[in-house]
Formats: sequence, structure tokens, C-alpha cells
Amino acid sequence: MKFQKESNPVSGDGGKARIEAHGRWYPDACAASFALELMGERWSMHVMRELMLGPRRFSDIRAALPGISAKVLTERLARLEELGVLIRRKLPPPAAAQVYELTPWGLEAEDVMQALGRWSVRSPLHDPTLPLTAVSAMLSLRTMIDPASAGGRNAVIGFEFGEDRFVARLADGDLTIARAEDLAEAQAVFRADTAGAMLPLFYGKRDADEVTAMTGLEIIGDRAAALRFAALFSLPPKIGT
Repeated sequence: MKFQKESNPVSGDGGKARIEAHGRWYPDACAASFALELMGERWSMHVMRELMLGPRRFSDIRAALPGISAKVLTERLARLEELGVLIRRKLPPPAAAQVYELTPWGLEAEDVMQALGRWSVRSPLHDPTLPLTAVSAMLSLRTMIDPASAGGRNAVIGFEFGEDRFVARLADGDLTIARAEDLAEAQAVFRADTAGAMLPLFYGKRDADEVTAMTGLEIIGDRAAALRFAALFSLPPKIGT
């Protein structure tokens, strides 16, 4: 018996322009295979990652992903919109710019990315010296926080990497991170030209002064609160150790 495909609800037109989402690459009903159909195309997951902390303009996404061409980014955004992972909308005046943002279902992929991150970083082949976007650095905090250490802790910490600013709020062990216009409410701020500057302190457990000398990372405000916050994060053990 041959099963007939139903019209795809994402199309929104009664199925007249059915979206071919299943079986493009893998003729397999496995849900994990289907996940790769949805977000496994080159650059798709990176685009989704850069939207995890809020809507961004086309130019913002391309600036964060210098290896992607304008043509490929346009194609990936169109495909992810077609699949229901993201939407386009215009900001109200005076901005009136077009932005892309993840749908509620698209945002659920953060759990997938966290699981992939915790799994893959255990490989001794992982190279932490490669470039890291500001959003990647912030999402790594939500991935690598130690729940046991963070339980009952409260803090408001700012991050400034070039023009990117974020506020991390830790409330009774629950960590939320959002973009911010200013960091006035933060107890302390980590500032550097690039997000990778924070890695030796947060994950390498290097001395703060050593990291400052090595990467230029600055700590502004309550230094003790900043270092207590940085101590809450750790990487899982490498395989074979």
C-alpha cells in the first residue's frame, strides 16, 4: 500500500504549492533525519543560531557570518521561512527596517543546539580558538552553566563585544540572556573586542588578570560578582578522560 502525502500545513494555501520538506536528502521516516532536512542544510543552523536572542536585519546576520554570500543567505532565509522556522516583519517607524525572527517553534531548536554543543565539545578535535560570534558566546552560557553551582544564585551581568550588548540575568539558577541597548542595570560588565576573549576565563578557568593581558577582556563594575558568575560555567569532560 502506498501512502499519499498530505498537503503541508506550512504552505497556508490549501496545499496548492506543497512544500517538499520530507525526503529531499534522506528517504527516511526517522524524525532525526527529518530534523536534518529542516535545519541541516549548510548555514541554516547558523542563521537560526544568530536569531536565537532576537530579530535581526539581513545585514546583521551577514555581518555575523562573514563566510556566507548574500545569495546563499537569501536562499536560506527564504527556505527557513517557507518551512515555518522564521518569519519576516517590518519594524514600526521610525526604524521601518525589515527583520527576521524565529517562530516559537523555531526557538525550540535551542534545546537541540544545546544538546549538540554539549555532545560535540567533548571531542578532543574541537578547536576553541576559531572565531566565535557574540550570540554563540551567549548561547554557550545557557548551554554550559552548572545547575548545581547556579542554584539559588542571583546576578545581573552585562557583556559588550564591539557593538553587541547583552544582559544575562541569573535568578535562582535560571539564566536568561537578551540583547540590551545599555548595560546600566548590570552589576558588572565583561567587555572585549571579540566574544572569544571570554573563553579562557569562563571555560579555561584562567586567572582574570592573565586573561586580560592575553585577550584584552575587561571587567567593569563589581569584579567579585563578575568572577563568581564566570565560575558557574564549565565544559563536559573530553572523551577518553
